[in-house]
Amino acid sequence: MNTVSTDTTTLAPALQARVLSEALPYIRRFHGKTVVIKYGGNAMTDPALQRSFAHDVVLLSLVGLHPVVVHGGGPQINRALERIGKQGAFVQGMRVTDAETMEVVEWVLGGQVQQDIVMMINEAGGKAVGLTGKDGGLIQAQKKLIEDTAHPGEWLDIGFVGDIARVEPAVVRALQKDQFIPVISSIGYGDDGTAFNINADVVAGKMAEVLGAEKLIMLTNTPGVLDKEGQLLQKLSARTINELVEDGTLSGGMLPKIASALDAARYGVNSVHIIDGRVPHSLLLEILTDQGVGTMISH
Repeated sequence: MNTVSTDTTTLAPALQARVLSEALPYIRRFHGKTVVIKYGGNAMTDPALQRSFAHDVVLLSLVGLHPVVVHGGGPQINRALERIGKQGAFVQGMRVTDAETMEVVEWVLGGQVQQDIVMMINEAGGKAVGLTGKDGGLIQAQKKLIEDTAHPGEWLDIGFVGDIARVEPAVVRALQKDQFIPVISSIGYGDDGTAFNINADVVAGKMAEVLGAEKLIMLTNTPGVLDKEGQLLQKLSARTINELVEDGTLSGGMLPKIASALDAARYGVNSVHIIDGRVPHSLLLEILTDQGVGTMISH
């Protein structure tokens, strides 16, 4: 009786060699270039995906790229608020942030979440350093007001939510020069030291712009940007994005993400990608293989 061999030991090395060979031109092309990664969603909360992310970031660093991680922490903030009996509220994808909530945001983002990410990367063999907006004057912020869509011309005050006034990247560049991996919390500070909660997508986009990044990659909980039928849109332009906002396809938390991605593309970031953070090693698939994943944004 003929049997089909299930021995794959002769195939595995060849497959590994093919993957490594495929990565070589990308490693060469991106060597010495900055890649800003917005880290969030399931990739931040699932232990296996956390390990996958940390290993990807370290590998990118070891082959000569300069990864910069910008993180949010929505689920962690929500859990911390629940413990003190507060319910999170959002307006147009932005968290309403009173003084008590801002204290929680500072503690969670600048403390717990940031240090967990730093530890993960270090345990994977990297050299990560945590930063908030106050370090080296990195993120200077001002209060953000949001236009009231129900009452055009009127503005909503949602508390200690900030816009970026200025980014001073010297501390990030100094860390990169010594092969450290910056891990940046999305907290900015006003001239008087007031802390502001800033959307992490906005921080990642501005950081990519100021650093002259080769790529901005945003990890999400979807395959990328989807149309109304749930199909992946592999490429988006400014005109297409405007149409999708007007017909309601893009809304909620996707709005600041898309706006930040488009701004980064307009102001010099060579490519901007929104990818599925639920896929193990999605960072490596996007950066070092022919199999681009997710949605690419162009101006």
